[in-house]
Amino acid sequence: MDQFIVNIVHRPEMVPEYAEKVTGHGRSEDLGRKALLTESLDIFKTQQECAHKNGLKTTIQMTYASLFNEEAVQLAKEHHEKYGDEIALTLLGLPCEQFREKYRTKDFCIWMFSMEDKEAIVRDVFEKFHDAFGFYPESTGSYYMDADLINFIKAEYPSVKCAVATCWEEGPKAYHTCNNSWYTFMDGGPWAPWIPSKVNTHAPASCEAEDSGIVAIPHLSRDLLACYDGNGSNFGTHPQNVLRGMIYDTSTWEYPYLYNLIDQYRSLARYNNGYAYNMMFVGPGWMNKMGRWEQPYELLLKSYEDGCAYYGKLKKEGRLTDMTMAEFADYYREKKTYTEPECALWRDILYGSDKQLFWYCDPYLRACVNMDQGGAIVDLRPYAAKLEWPVGIGTPHIQDASYPFLIQEKYRAGYFTHYAGEGTVRSAKVCWNGEEVDLCLCRTKAHFSTGDGEKVLTMDPVEIVFDGGLRVTLQTTVTFPEGSGEILHTRKILSMSDPGESVTIREYMVGCYGTTEYTEDMSSLTLRVSAGEQTETIPYEYKCREAALDNADAVSCTLPPIKTLVTMEADCAARRGFVREGYAFSPMFTLGFDCEVKENEEVSTWLRLERAD
Repeated sequence: MDQFIVNIVHRPEMVPEYAEKVTGHGRSEDLGRKALLTESLDIFKTQQECAHKNGLKTTIQMTYASLFNEEAVQLAKEHHEKYGDEIALTLLGLPCEQFREKYRTKDFCIWMFSMEDKEAIVRDVFEKFHDAFGFYPESTGSYYMDADLINFIKAEYPSVKCAVATCWEEGPKAYHTCNNSWYTFMDGGPWAPWIPSKVNTHAPASCEAEDSGIVAIPHLSRDLLACYDGNGSNFGTHPQNVLRGMIYDTSTWEYPYLYNLIDQYRSLARYNNGYAYNMMFVGPGWMNKMGRWEQPYELLLKSYEDGCAYYGKLKKEGRLTDMTMAEFADYYREKKTYTEPECALWRDILYGSDKQLFWYCDPYLRACVNMDQGGAIVDLRPYAAKLEWPVGIGTPHIQDASYPFLIQEKYRAGYFTHYAGEGTVRSAKVCWNGEEVDLCLCRTKAHFSTGDGEKVLTMDPVEIVFDGGLRVTLQTTVTFPEGSGEILHTRKILSMSDPGESVTIREYMVGCYGTTEYTEDMSSLTLRVSAGEQTETIPYEYKCREAALDNADAVSCTLPPIKTLVTMEADCAARRGFVREGYAFSPMFTLGFDCEVKENEEVSTWLRLERAD
């Protein structure tokens, strides 16, 4: 029987994010103002009541500020005894009078501090928690927790087994929709629970030696299509996110999208061995009495009550299991293996389109396949590199915690570009008699299957009509072998209007690297094409050069800045491998193969990711 698990996480954030600015009515900042503290605790009580009256247990993540409040501490103890709630500790909610006086900073994102300060703050907060409760927590979290921070916490406080460790696709898109003021960049991580590696939080551990010792969960469960295409803060199972996205009926205050989103997460069990996960993590600042965004308090409250009621209904029907974070960590360890992937065949439930995306994540790669573009890969992260990426003051990445991409259609253009260059994508072109058609132009639908350690996407066939009159029906299959760091594309010609003709299938990948829209220096990259003992090499110099060999074995690009080697190999009778250097206005690289095929023949092409050193 499928199992749908929910974590409901609350925090008594005595000085809620945003709330001081909103409730202060223009007065000078006062983090100890009694009205602010009282309202925050009242909202936390309301949130707890919403969950408990629907038979749901919660994880209470105590903030640093709340540890100085006797009522908040006592309330957590009571709810632990009465409802089975877990008493945990969050590294959100640091700002308060005591913190400001001690650390003399307005920073509040734990991963942005220097490592020295991270260690001091962790010891301070964890010991204060122990003073209040007499034990150390089993769960912690933040918007993001870098690998060095997680490793330190696990070494100092081994009781910790679960953490909120990233916020899915919280990068440039979120930054831009916050008026270029929200300096938190953490794109490129998993959207569902995972075991982080010791060297990079985003990259799942592939074995016990890489295991950081915790199970990580995302900060909110996002819409894997709407969030990818737009601002994720508007599309999540946090009810106030749905309100912020204005995805509700203003006359009736109803929001079917919220329930549809929860249900789509339930449906992911069919792709993940009968298991699906969802989480709801809401701070008090979202429900203050002055309202948020354009919504009054009454609507904020109603949305949260309704959200909890829906989870409660599913639980009563036997279709949901509520767990604390620590309980979930134990369950996850028993349920999942290191190399078992997380998969999501996701459909549009908001805009009324037929769009589908398929997301795949394992310890070696994260990929997104877009069926609106014929099954093209539009996002690719090389986890196989297990890239060391220290974050915070004193490191090369003070704010940018994102895992770099090789392909990212939103930040480095996809197939559809407005200039003469190329955007990043992994696709194929069908060529005949001087004409070519890119499969990115051929919308299709995908069907998921599994077996023999593989996850398989089978596309509906597409028909290509050339101006010269030839009609070609082609089917694409994308296979992800578990634990390999490889993706296999198979294109089969099902029929041709002239069976005596042949076409060339040009399999290609246009790539680059980076974490934002802005190009990185490509000068250290090296392109290679090899055929037996023969190898052609292009050191990247922005000169628009190309190298090609007949009967090529492999084409590849080495990217030293992200310690990644990406290789393509093709399985077909007659093949020509090529590599292409970009230029300053289109700073990409291209890998590809040309394969000649006839009716009922197919081309198989492997894309492989490895650590370069």
